[in-house]
Amino acid sequence: MIDYLKKGLAEAERAVEKDNVKDIVSQTLAQIESGGDTAIRELSEKFDRYTPISFRLSTEEIETLMAKLTDQEMADVKFAQEQVRNFAQAQRDSMLDVEVETLPGVILGHKNIPVQSVGCYVPGGKFPMVASAHMSVVTAAVAGVPRIVAMTPPFNGEPNPAVIAAMHMGGAHEIYVLGGIQAVGAMAIGTESIEPVHMLVGPGNAYVAEAKRQLYGRVGIDLFAGPTETMVIADETVDAELCATDLLGQAEHGYNSPAVLITNSSKLAKETMVEIDRLLEILPTAETASISWRDYGEVIVCDTYEEMLQIANEIASEHVQVMTDRDDWFLENMHSYGALFLGARTNVANGDKVIGTNHTLPTEKAGRYTGGLWVGKFLKTHSYQKVLTDEAATIIGEIGSRLCMLEGFVGHAEQCNVRVRRYGGRNVPYGEPALPQENTEAGV
Repeated sequence: MIDYLKKGLAEAERAVEKDNVKDIVSQTLAQIESGGDTAIRELSEKFDRYTPISFRLSTEEIETLMAKLTDQEMADVKFAQEQVRNFAQAQRDSMLDVEVETLPGVILGHKNIPVQSVGCYVPGGKFPMVASAHMSVVTAAVAGVPRIVAMTPPFNGEPNPAVIAAMHMGGAHEIYVLGGIQAVGAMAIGTESIEPVHMLVGPGNAYVAEAKRQLYGRVGIDLFAGPTETMVIADETVDAELCATDLLGQAEHGYNSPAVLITNSSKLAKETMVEIDRLLEILPTAETASISWRDYGEVIVCDTYEEMLQIANEIASEHVQVMTDRDDWFLENMHSYGALFLGARTNVANGDKVIGTNHTLPTEKAGRYTGGLWVGKFLKTHSYQKVLTDEAATIIGEIGSRLCMLEGFVGHAEQCNVRVRRYGGRNVPYGEPALPQENTEAGV
C-alpha cells in the first residue's frame, strides 16, 4: 500500500503559472528580434537596472573582477573545475569515431564533431551560480567547442567576481553581463553586436526555461528544464535530520521546487516532517524553502522497496538521493531520473558544486527520455560512407536500384543504375530496376 502523508499542489494548479509565462516570453523574443541591441539595453534596464557602456566584458574588466577573489576562493573554483573537467574528459574519451568495412570495398563510419558555437547561460540574479559556469563552460571546452559565449545577470547591480572568474577559467571566449530572456534571446537570435550561437545550454528561472523552449529548433538546447526537484529514498538506516536537511537543501532554490520523501518507515516519515518544521525556524532561506515545502513537498510511505522503486520511477525526479540498506539495488533498477546520489555520505550539493558530475539535469519527468548535460551534448555524430571497388559499387547499386523502384523513386534508382552501368559494365535501361546479373540476358 502507498500512503501519502503529505501532498503538494495538484498538477492543474501547477500549470497556471506556466501559462502566464509563455506570452511574456513570446513578446520579449519578438522585441529582441526586431530591436536588436536597443531592445537588449531596454530589457536589461527594465529587469536588472543595468545598462553599462558594453555588456561584453573586456580582458581588463575580467582580470579586475578576478582580482577581488581571495586565494582560497580561487583555489576552490579551480578544484571544482578540475573535477568537472576530469569527468567530462573521461566521458569524451569514451566516445570514439568509428570506421568499419561492412562488405568488401564498402566503408562506413562516423565522426564526433563539436557544435561550432554554444551560448552558456549562468543564473545569478538571486544567487550567483558559480557552479553552473563549470557545468556548461568547462564541459563545452572539453568537447572542443571553438566559440563559447557565456552570459550571466548582474548580481546586486554589478558583475559577480566569482561567476566571471569561473566563466573565464572554464574557457569562455566571450563573457557578457546580461540576464534572463534578453540573454538567451540575444545568444540565439543575435543582435548588431552579438553573433548568434548554434546551441543554448544552462539552467535558469521559468522565463529562461520558456525562452529556450520557444527558441528550440532555431538553435539546439541541452534540455527542457523546470524548477529544481529533489527526492529522498530512505529507510531506517538513516535518521530524520539527514532526510530533512537534504529535502530543504533543494527546496531553498525557489518557491516551486518539489521535494519528495519516499520511505517504507512511517516513523521516519513523521519524524522527518517534524524535523523539517524545526529546521525552517532556523534556516536563513526559510522564506523560500517553507513555501516550496508547503506547496510542493510530499511524503510517501510504502510497504515495500518495490513500491518505493515504482513511485520513484513514476515521479522521475531530477535529483534522487538513495539512503537505504540496498542502494546498489536502486542503482540497478532505477530507470527514470536526472542523477542518483547513493549512500548517506553522498548528497545533492556535492553534485551541484564540486564532485564532478554535471548538475544540469532533466526535470518535470524528462528523465524518462533523456539524461542531463554532458560532454556528448556538445558533440554531433555524423556518418560517412565510401565505396572503394567496382564490385562493391555494382552489388550495392543493383540492390539499391530495386529497393528505390519498390518505393516508386525512379530518380533515386537512377543514382544507383548509373553506377551499375559505369562500374559494373551493365546496360540497365533507364527507369528500370537493375536485375541480378544471372537474371539478365548476355550482354545486358
